[in-house]
Parts: sequence; structure tokens; C-alpha cells
Amino acid sequence: MSHAETRRKERLEEVRKFAEDNNIPVQNIQLLNTALTHTSYANEHKGEVIHDNERLEFLGDAVLDLVVGEYLFLRFPTWPEGNLTRAKASAVCKPACAECAAKFHIGDYMRLGRGEEMSGGRTRVSILGDAFEAVIGAIYLDNNYEVAARFILGHLKKYLDLIDEGNYDHDYKTDLQELVQKHKEADIRYEVVRDEGPDHDKTIWMKITINGKDFGTGMGKNKKEAAQKAAREAISRLQKGAQI
Repeated sequence: MSHAETRRKERLEEVRKFAEDNNIPVQNIQLLNTALTHTSYANEHKGEVIHDNERLEFLGDAVLDLVVGEYLFLRFPTWPEGNLTRAKASAVCKPACAECAAKFHIGDYMRLGRGEEMSGGRTRVSILGDAFEAVIGAIYLDNNYEVAARFILGHLKKYLDLIDEGNYDHDYKTDLQELVQKHKEADIRYEVVRDEGPDHDKTIWMKITINGKDFGTGMGKNKKEAAQKAAREAISRLQKGAQI
């Protein structure tokens, strides 16, 4: 057996252990392996047939939206659309997905390029959140909707419980201000970096910086929503050890 074949076998055993440790039913181990492969790794191994997790992330994001949307629709039959939308956004945001991923150590099993590895990619909110969605996509394809839904609702229980308690329409900008106020020189700034769509249906991307350093982005239907999501991501990064 060649070195490459040996390494491939070892890698699949690592992924199988990840699945077993986290009670993920697996029929096609390669799907889960792809879900744990960042684009930076695939780019560094272009001579090999390696697929990154971006397509699975796309699918997983859609399944995640449907599962949580269905849960909220059935759980709160009297809520108007606006409440449902805000509640769903609080549960499926990148920091929430990243926190779920971190709890079952998804970063330890990611295949990353050397640059991402050196820059702390295994704990980066965006990479962990994307990987969580990619794993959902793999579970959905490898099993069925019901299995994926159980996985999602189990891991998002903390956030769904907060919604049950009414704690979903939170002011993360104020929370962030309070978190960084101990730093006398903390300068928080929000900047619209992109917008798309007509005025009646616009999507806005907001970037947040603290003392000139990027601390995240948020996307929303207006500046307020985008800023809240950016602030939430910044809080998550600070809680994970990012320095101002």
C-alpha cells in the first residue's frame, strides 16, 4: 500500500471516529470527509481529486433554515412572520453554528490549508459555522430529512430554549459596547461594505471593526439587522479569545 493510500485510510478512520463520537449515522463516509474539508486544503492539493465543503455548506444552510423554520412555525402558531423571522435568525446565525461545531470539536477534524492552519482557522467562527452547515448537508444526503432534523434540533437546543423564553430579539450592539468598555481606547465602528437588490427588498452587509481590526460581518434586510448580526459575531470572537 502506497503512502497516499495509507494516509487516505487513516483519514477516513479519523472521520469515522468523529461520526461515532458524535452519534452521526454514516453510510457514505466520503460525504462526511468532504464536509470536513475546507476550500484552502482543496486548493493546496489540486493534483488530487479532493472536493471542498462549499456545496455541502450551501445545502446544509438550506436544510438548517427549513428545520428551524418548521420548528418555530409549529411551536408558535400565533406568532406573526416578523417574530418568526427574528427568532430563526437568532438560532441559525454563524456564531450559533460555530458554537455548536466547537462543542463537538469539529475543528480538530477539519482539513485546512497551511495558511488557514497557521492563522487559527480551527477556531475561526466562519470556518466552524460553515463546517457545521456542511455536516448537516452530508447527514441529509447520507440519510434523510428526519435524521438531519434530529441532529439540528439537538445541537441547537440552547438557542431554541432561549427562543422559548422570549430571549431572541437581543441588542447585541449594547452587549458589545459593555464588553469592550473596559478598554479605554476601544473604538467600535460599523460600515456598510455591500448592498444588493431593489430598495423594497435590499440585502445589506455590515462590517464591524474594533480599533481598526476586523471583527466580523453581518447580513440583513436593513442596516439595523446587519449591525446586530455583526455585533453578535464580534462578541463570539471576543469570547473565544480574540484580542482587541
